[in-house]
Amino acid sequence: MTVRRSKKRRIALSALAASALVAGSIAAATASSAGAEENPGDVDAAQGKVDNPYEGAQVYVNPQWAEQAAAEPGGEAIADQPTGVWMDSTPTVHGDGDPGSTGGWGLQEHLDEAVAQGADLIQVVIYNLPGRDCAALASNGQLGPDEIDAYKTEYIDEIVSIMSDPAYADLRIVNVIEIDSLPNLVTNVSPRETATEKCDEMLANGNYQDGISYAAAELGALPNTYNYIDAGHHGWIGWGDENPEYDNFHASAEMFGSLIGMNGMTADDIHGFISNTANYSVLEEPHWAVDENVGGTPLNQNPDVKWVDWNDFNNEKDFTQALREELIANGFNENIGMLIDTSRNGWGGDYRPSGPSSSTDPATFVDESRIDQRIQKGNWCNQAGAGLGERPQASPEAWIDAYVWIKPPGESDGASEEIPNDEGKGFDEMCDPDYQGNPRNGNNPSGARDNMPLSGHWSSEQFAELLANAYPPL
Repeated sequence: MTVRRSKKRRIALSALAASALVAGSIAAATASSAGAEENPGDVDAAQGKVDNPYEGAQVYVNPQWAEQAAAEPGGEAIADQPTGVWMDSTPTVHGDGDPGSTGGWGLQEHLDEAVAQGADLIQVVIYNLPGRDCAALASNGQLGPDEIDAYKTEYIDEIVSIMSDPAYADLRIVNVIEIDSLPNLVTNVSPRETATEKCDEMLANGNYQDGISYAAAELGALPNTYNYIDAGHHGWIGWGDENPEYDNFHASAEMFGSLIGMNGMTADDIHGFISNTANYSVLEEPHWAVDENVGGTPLNQNPDVKWVDWNDFNNEKDFTQALREELIANGFNENIGMLIDTSRNGWGGDYRPSGPSSSTDPATFVDESRIDQRIQKGNWCNQAGAGLGERPQASPEAWIDAYVWIKPPGESDGASEEIPNDEGKGFDEMCDPDYQGNPRNGNNPSGARDNMPLSGHWSSEQFAELLANAYPPL
């Protein structure tokens, strides 16, 4: 295979990352599900693509993130892990954007480095929709709500052009497409109390659906790409049968299904969906069930249990299994797989409960039994007390293609206070530790860490906390 020379002088792979490539791969040996053992590397005849791109794959380790991680005390323990590469602006695609999210490299340079490493797979985050993150400010992007043409021609088309280079033909490219987008059009629009003017605008102009379907169709046409659309998490769109009046679970699946046919996108262009991207929701709660009867009433039917709040789920495993079936019912292929971002959902440390509470008060029982230590499930910014979760691995469950670290541990969700910048990133009060909340987090304190930099920038303090609270422990 011929490797192109980067337009910029290449930064050498650190000795640590180079020696750890094999350890950092997601290999078939890590697979634990029976489904994975029965169908290793099955090929989808319709697309010529393997059923699970992670199975048996050595996954790209970003040497720049690895170098940052290894420079921190104890960081060598995870510096060999694969993380997502975020293309969060048009300049970033060509290496001219914020170095915090990409290490200063463009997409071509990361792909070149993946080939040089001998990697089988690279994870790329497609993240630049017009009017991006309509319910938040910390990660607003460069494009205004109506700049859909620029998104298509100056961003997606450029990415497709780079990825289609024959030099990368043997590299599986996993595209995580537009986090924090479509669920907003269900949960944060009028007449809901959680509505924002910007989300109402994006629902009305249709540019989220237009952009995502275009991206999926254009990227999906390449023979070595695997598209996974972001699907929020259980604490965002987990309300369904238990409280139909506020159903966003079925409504979100319908929203995803409505993309089929737009801009030529077909079900074959979507390899799966990803949950919990850059978020903190736990894989499972081992000490309690969401419908457990405590005090005479199932927990998810008790109005006093604010943590549950009528949600049908209390973890990402159950949520993704159910959502997958609902997505299939809305037109997606029966062999779609799920990814779960486990980069910060470990919640280890001294506060981690070792068993269920003995309390007979339902709210106290949940609060003393739960692994997830956030104040409220709607809290998403730099959560204090968080820890690394499960290490990246292929096929942990029959319906899950992989646990992944799409959010690179140590990179901020947003600044704790307003910081002037030319990256298009605003100040979101949810990143202020003193903020007392809004309807989207039940008017609770933000639970955010103090002294945090702009989104995508490095925080040594947060990284140290993630290591200390890792579960499984390092």
